[in-house]
Amino acid sequence: MYKKLLIAIIAFLIVVCPKLEGQSLITLEKAMEIAGQNSPEIQISLLNLTRYKESLNATKASQKSRFQLGITPFDYSNSRKFDDYSSTWYTTEQTKSNGSFTVTQPFLPTDATISLNNEFGWMKTYNERSDILNANTKSFNNNLYISINQPLFTYNKRKLELKELELSYENANLDYTMRMLNLEKRVSQYFYQVYMAQMSLNIAKDELEKTQQSYDIITNKVSAGLTAKEQLYQAELNLMTAKSTLQNQEVNLENAKDEFKNYVGIAIKDEVITLADITVTPTKIDLAIAVQHALESRMELRQKQIEIENSQFDLIKTKALNEFKGDLNLSLGVFGENEKLADTYDNPTRSPKVSVTFSIPIFDWGEKKSRIKSQEAILKSSNLNLENEKNRIEVDIRKVYRNIQNLYNQIEIAKQNEKNAQLTYEINLERYRNGDLTSMDLKLHQNQLSDKKTALVQAQINYKLEILNLKIQSLYDFEKNQPLVPSTLFTNQK
Repeated sequence: MYKKLLIAIIAFLIVVCPKLEGQSLITLEKAMEIAGQNSPEIQISLLNLTRYKESLNATKASQKSRFQLGITPFDYSNSRKFDDYSSTWYTTEQTKSNGSFTVTQPFLPTDATISLNNEFGWMKTYNERSDILNANTKSFNNNLYISINQPLFTYNKRKLELKELELSYENANLDYTMRMLNLEKRVSQYFYQVYMAQMSLNIAKDELEKTQQSYDIITNKVSAGLTAKEQLYQAELNLMTAKSTLQNQEVNLENAKDEFKNYVGIAIKDEVITLADITVTPTKIDLAIAVQHALESRMELRQKQIEIENSQFDLIKTKALNEFKGDLNLSLGVFGENEKLADTYDNPTRSPKVSVTFSIPIFDWGEKKSRIKSQEAILKSSNLNLENEKNRIEVDIRKVYRNIQNLYNQIEIAKQNEKNAQLTYEINLERYRNGDLTSMDLKLHQNQLSDKKTALVQAQINYKLEILNLKIQSLYDFEKNQPLVPSTLFTNQK
């Protein structure tokens, strides 16, 4: 395999690239690498992938214990208040300092929130009311408690949010891989267009050489008086036509290069030559494996399944609209206060709290029922799209399979046609030398040979592109006889 490739490269360099000064040889693999780095579409897809990855990481981090410290080092207030009972005004003065430490732990299985809290403070107060025994007080206080909040009769919001982000991240991965596969297809098409233009130019040069040869022959014959002068006029016309064809192919090649460089991301001013091995060996293809692997691995199908799962999540949210739900709040702790810090918990006070609240919808004018029906229609539509996508994928693969079989047959036919055209040209060239054939007739055989050479190259390129198309369609490489794993595709670019 490597020997054949090396021979093909050497032959290409000798025949097509006699002058390489200032030119870069570009292989298909190199073109893919450059395109992957320069494509705005791929870069945007990568940024989108990063966005969902970091959002997922952030959400997972939010499920872990959170520690928070709050400090109020100084808080002073002096206010004038009115006592309704005694109908007198009085002044209160308060100075305090406090801090709090909280550990919050979300509990994913039930969507509960568990908190451990400790609040410590010091307070000094003054009150000028005459009926208060202790107008001046100083004390330390500490409140340690654990609290639990548990939603009741509703869906698990945290778990649903996490699952949605996981699906979004997976979908972004699929989108990136699909774009890379599509990029490979597009780059290959532009690459082979340049290669085809190069080969067409080479064929045009060969045709010009043959036309020049026939022109020299007829010139010598006319000079010797062996052929009528009108034959020379026709030979001159053929020579000018061959030169015009060569110039047209040069223009076509430059245009194809510009299109290729623009798509791949190479500077337009840079000179490039595509280097390809279009040698075709028959690839054994199992249609059943291609279809089965596509239905198991195609990323579009997984995207449709993700769409269905998201629709199911939306249905869950819709059913929760105006729902009967509740909250259970439980708190248990101890509170202590004393003028001396060491005696804060000499006489502790237990502070349990329990509350259960319910939200009971009464009448919503049919809003919830209508929204549920709307979401159910979306879900059914997503399921139908999945089935249609499966059928479309199978039909497409069967088409590609038939095309590959036909294209290989076309290559064999093109090879035989080129061989026959070469033999026909050589025979008629000899007849032309002997004066048994006119310049116009020889030109027809030259054109026929050029056309058959071009047809063979095009048939080989078409076969290569269709094999690539099958690889993309089935996510199975029949040339290497191994499946493509979407999650590991284009790891270097990632």
